Amino acid sequence: MTDNEPMDPTDAYAELGRIKLSETDIDGVLNKVAELAARTIPGTAEVSVTLLRGEGAHTAAFTGDLAVNLDEVQYEQGHGPCLDASRTGDSLSLPDMAAETRWPRWTPRALKAGVHSSLSIGLPIHDTVRGALNVYAVKPATFDEDATILAQTFAGYAAVALANAHLFDVTATLARHMQAAMESRAVIEQAKGIVMGDRRCTADEAFRILSKLSQESNRKVRDVAAALVARAQQTPGS
Repeated sequence: MTDNEPMDPTDAYAELGRIKLSETDIDGVLNKVAELAARTIPGTAEVSVTLLRGEGAHTAAFTGDLAVNLDEVQYEQGHGPCLDASRTGDSLSLPDMAAETRWPRWTPRALKAGVHSSLSIGLPIHDTVRGALNVYAVKPATFDEDATILAQTFAGYAAVALANAHLFDVTATLARHMQAAMESRAVIEQAKGIVMGDRRCTADEAFRILSKLSQESNRKVRDVAAALVARAQQTPGS
């Protein structure tokens, strides 16, 4: 459970806004969200962040074993506040686990673990990725209306940070794929030039020769081309 000093919400929002995506990754942003939430929302024992892709859910960040264990029980059972908040984007408050009736299979497990109240706030991250900020407390009625509004406001800032991190990650991945494609095209063009010089053929004929070699050797055209270029570079006088 967290024992960090309480943090002023304004400072937490500012820290979320100062995250440099070029110096971290989405896991780093998720961990920062969980850490700041635990320090910002009064009465918090532990925090987790659920991510949902399709029907597959997992806990992407957490401040302690209690939080992730209670999340995983929900995933196993297929129901629970963190799953419902992720799917709907709603805010779900459980002020007293002992009186809670919406998730009758999960709340006894929470009580047994020592959790008596919780909040799950939906996080709209991306069209294909949804999530929830889950805040657990060891006492009933921990999160009053003010605390709930604070958690919702924090989740709004967190959702922006996570959406930016997701977009940055997707963009970086696309850039790497484009770079790889450009390099692949360049080596194929080099190989075509070598074949054209050796066979006295056209560019289209050279590519058909490379494609045939690719099929016969069960290798990608790019790999066949790279091997041919490497061989030509090693040939004396070439």
